[in-house]
Amino acid sequence: MADQPCSPDAPLKIGTRGSPLALAQAHETAARLGAAFDLPQDTFEIVVIKTTGDRVIDRPLKEIGGKGLFTKEIEEALLAGQIDIAVHSMKDMPTEQPMGLLLDTFLPREDVRDAFISDRYRRLSEMPQGLRVGTSSLRRRAQLLAARPDLDVVEFRGNVQTRLAKLRDGVAAGTFLAMAGLNRLGLADIPATALEPEDMLPAIAQGAIGIERRAEDARAEEMLAAIHDRDTGIRLTAERALLAGLDGSCETPIAGLATLDGETLHLRGEVLRTDGSKRITDAASGPIEDAAHIGHAMALRLLSEAGPGFFDETL
Repeated sequence: MADQPCSPDAPLKIGTRGSPLALAQAHETAARLGAAFDLPQDTFEIVVIKTTGDRVIDRPLKEIGGKGLFTKEIEEALLAGQIDIAVHSMKDMPTEQPMGLLLDTFLPREDVRDAFISDRYRRLSEMPQGLRVGTSSLRRRAQLLAARPDLDVVEFRGNVQTRLAKLRDGVAAGTFLAMAGLNRLGLADIPATALEPEDMLPAIAQGAIGIERRAEDARAEEMLAAIHDRDTGIRLTAERALLAGLDGSCETPIAGLATLDGETLHLRGEVLRTDGSKRITDAASGPIEDAAHIGHAMALRLLSEAGPGFFDETL
C-alpha cells in the first residue's frame, strides 16, 4: 500500500463521458486508486462531461470530425483545471495530444475481441444474403464487407444500450460490440459471439482504458503510477505507433493487435479499402523495447503496399 498523496479535503476529480460504459471505466479507475492508497471512495468525484460525439448521434463520425469528438471537451476541462484526470477508452483516442497533457497510464487490458450480436443468428456465416447489419465503425464495416459482401451494412451509432435497443426494434438483424464493453457492463445475458482476432482483427487499443493528466500535476502523476499496467502500456506503444504512422482516424479502416510472449512483442496489422474490396495485412515481432519502432515500421510497409489513394472513399 502506497503513502496517501490525496486526502478527503482535496478530492481527485475524474472526468469522463456519461455513457454507462464510460462511467463504469471511471468507477474502476477510482476503485483501483482507492485500493492502491487505502482511500475511501468519497475521496474521488466523478465529473461527467458531454462531448460532441455524444451529442450528435444521427450522423456518421466521419461527417462530424472523427475520434477527437469524444475527447475534446474532456481535455479542455482537464487543461482548465476543472478535473484532475480524464478516463478514456483508448480506441477513441487520437495519437496526438494537446500540449500540456500526458497519456501514460493504462489499466490492465480487457478482452480485445469484437462480439457479433444477434437474437436470431449465432454466427455471421448463418445470416442469409441481403440481411442488414449495423455498425458505426468503418473498420468493422470494411472487414464485414470483405468477408460477406452480400450483406447490407447500415450506420448504427449510439452507446451499448442504444445499439441493443435498435437491434430489438429490428433496425438490423445483427451488430457488433466490443467484448470489453460487454464484460465491464456485466452484460453476460446478451446474445454475443466473440470473434477471434484471426477472423476480425480488433481496433487499435481495443479493450484498454487510458488515464490522462496534466503534465505538471505531481499529485496525479504519483497516484497514477501506482495503477499503471506495464504490459498494456507496451502493447499500446506498438499499436498506437502503427496508427500514428498510418495517420489513422475514424475515417480509415485500420486494425492492429500487439501481444507479448515474455520479453518479445508480436504485432499484427491490417488496412482495408472502405468497401472491403482489398485488405493488406502484416505481422512482425521484436524485443519489447522496440515496440514503437515495430509499429512505425509496419505502418511504412503497409502504406508502401497500399499506395496513394488506398483509403479514398468508395462507399
